[in-house]
Amino acid sequence: MSQKEPYARSGVSFGAIASAALLALILVVGIVMWIGSDDADGGDGGGVAATTGGEGFAEPEVDIFGRRIDVPNNPAGQPLSQDPARQRKPTDSDWLTAAPEGTNAPRGWQKVYGASVPFSTSDGPTRLEDGLAVGYSHTPQGAALAAAQITYRINARPADRELYLRQVRVSAAQIAAYDKALDEDRLPKQQPERITRYFVAPDAFKVENYADDLAIVRFASRGQVIDGKQLWAALRLVMVWDAGDWRLKPSASSGAPTELIESIEGWTAW
Repeated sequence: MSQKEPYARSGVSFGAIASAALLALILVVGIVMWIGSDDADGGDGGGVAATTGGEGFAEPEVDIFGRRIDVPNNPAGQPLSQDPARQRKPTDSDWLTAAPEGTNAPRGWQKVYGASVPFSTSDGPTRLEDGLAVGYSHTPQGAALAAAQITYRINARPADRELYLRQVRVSAAQIAAYDKALDEDRLPKQQPERITRYFVAPDAFKVENYADDLAIVRFASRGQVIDGKQLWAALRLVMVWDAGDWRLKPSASSGAPTELIESIEGWTAW
């Protein structure tokens, strides 16, 4: 899909829903769709520095909707101090509907390789390992955080093989296809700013299903106002609990797991 093509089924422009639809097109349904794209570019596409291990924050910026986004000195992000006592418990009435603590405060959304990703003070991520954000709580909130972190990071840097292997639950066939794409320089090391600028914080999320080993999470990303109605692109993601952390499981479907919705009533605001 060209970056200038309209959203085929609705007439909504690419830019309006890129933060959800593009994510689905590149990776969430499997690496095959990106490998088959005519827009693949093996260059670094944006000049974002490699992980340096810096600490602290630069001046904050605003996203395309005018919302604050903090800029960590380490391009991989800056995990926040955690208070596990603030995590929700299965006996809590808002176990499935509460937002993780700290995401609506300064530094709760950080610009990581051009994309806005959430950092909580209750449910992770707790640390960086080799530039990867890891250490999410075994809760619905931890699953939602991990879903946003992993999805946005790997779409901002599709050639990050370490992230793909460690934080995405993929089959041997998918790994083989991914490595073939890498060998052919068909996966960008870094997406350009004209794309990552649309990887913004979703307005809300919903945990549709939750069990100890699997969570189904949806994100609602703001789109255009059409005929006086605000639209959101709703993206569904499947997370699995594996080796003590949440990992993304790409959909086995051949279609992008997104739909346009007119209301986020009943969803959880970040």
